[in-house]
Amino acid sequence: MQYLEVPTERLVLRQWREADLAPFALLNADPEVMAYFPDTLDSQQSDAMARRCASLIEQRGWGLWAVEERLSHRFIGFVGLHIPAHDLPFQPCVEIGWRLARTYWGQGYAFEAAQAALRIGFEELGLEEIVAFATAENRRSIALMERLSMRQDIAGSFDHPAVADIPRLRPHVLYRLRLHRWRQAQGAPAIPQPA
Repeated sequence: MQYLEVPTERLVLRQWREADLAPFALLNADPEVMAYFPDTLDSQQSDAMARRCASLIEQRGWGLWAVEERLSHRFIGFVGLHIPAHDLPFQPCVEIGWRLARTYWGQGYAFEAAQAALRIGFEELGLEEIVAFATAENRRSIALMERLSMRQDIAGSFDHPAVADIPRLRPHVLYRLRLHRWRQAQGAPAIPQPA
């Protein structure tokens, strides 16, 4: 199955294009956008990341989609689903992730796109759970996780191996969203869960 294009009210989650590389490089060079990552990315690193995302979507039919505004057709960042590459204590799992250009913060775009990605994950891919994680300092991402009805797994807090040598970024919080809770948040009737 291919899910190369996912429309929402104001956005389209889609496969990556060559035209996305320049605005993606600008986004990844912004110190505010990358505040909770080890460093900004140069254009080569940014292009390589975009091409990896495109390749995974090509292989699986889903992944970290490029996001564009429907009216302007402007690329604004990425949102989607991903299988983490690092060895994390709660694997196997599928995570939801996002990164938008700062110009588009505070307009509900990340929430709108993330809702669409969760719907694909639960309704189309048949996932039982989707996780999200962020450095404990990243209040914006944590607020979005909570708005998406995800719940913090206190016992699941962990030190991320990719930033083991950066003390302020090392502690990460883990959030989980199970299928039945997502259905409840959508207003669907709850399906009884086994005790």
